[in-house]
Amino acid sequence: MRLRLARLFCVTDARGGSGDLSEFAAAIMGAGVDLVQLRDDRASDSQKVSALDVLRTAALRRQGLVSVYADPELAREFGADVLQLPKGRPDAEKARRYVHRWAKLGRSCYTTKDVDAALADDRIDFLTVGPTFGGLPWFGHPPGLELVRHTATVSPPSVTGAKPWFAIGGITLANVDEVIAAGARRVAVGRAISAADDPAAAATAFADRLRAAWGDSMDSFTLDAVAREGTFRPIADQSDERPQVRLDPED
Repeated sequence: MRLRLARLFCVTDARGGSGDLSEFAAAIMGAGVDLVQLRDDRASDSQKVSALDVLRTAALRRQGLVSVYADPELAREFGADVLQLPKGRPDAEKARRYVHRWAKLGRSCYTTKDVDAALADDRIDFLTVGPTFGGLPWFGHPPGLELVRHTATVSPPSVTGAKPWFAIGGITLANVDEVIAAGARRVAVGRAISAADDPAAAATAFADRLRAAWGDSMDSFTLDAVAREGTFRPIADQSDERPQVRLDPED
């Protein structure tokens, strides 16, 4: 449910230079970040585990989530609840062996083909789509907002049962409205929060924009996310009928 209802995803390093990871994590999680991911190529494995523990402490206070990126071994050592996989490595079946049964797997998507494959893969629970702005071209063409529009078409965020997906790459407060207009209702942000003079204020501003965009159109998705459990299915595989909610008597 936390993953389904997440709107704001923050990517950060271990903040070794400033040494303020604990304060930073508490501030941004309190300001509206729902999912935080560690990406730090300069840190050792032990430093990454320590940083992830700090992030988890802050996240649990706000019912947030912490993600490992690209490293199944690290995910296993940390006991990760979320592991995001880069394109093509490793495959989801192999990665699943490194995490606990309730952990969620994500996939980085750079093309429409990547998006369609991730949506069709029952082992993948969420996607990131981009880079939305900047970044290196893929197959001779930058993904950009066209990829966001494609994803919004094949997996509309407001449809019950749709897999969560986050637009990512170069998103700032100056361009997030373009991303929302293209159909995204979730975004992943890096330096626009982590390098801000006031990270909490930046996170609040992003959260407010997304909350407004979520609006009434997402009500049915929200109710469905709260009411039921189960795996996501590709939009094309769903019938027109709303899924039935089955509640265990002990619940």
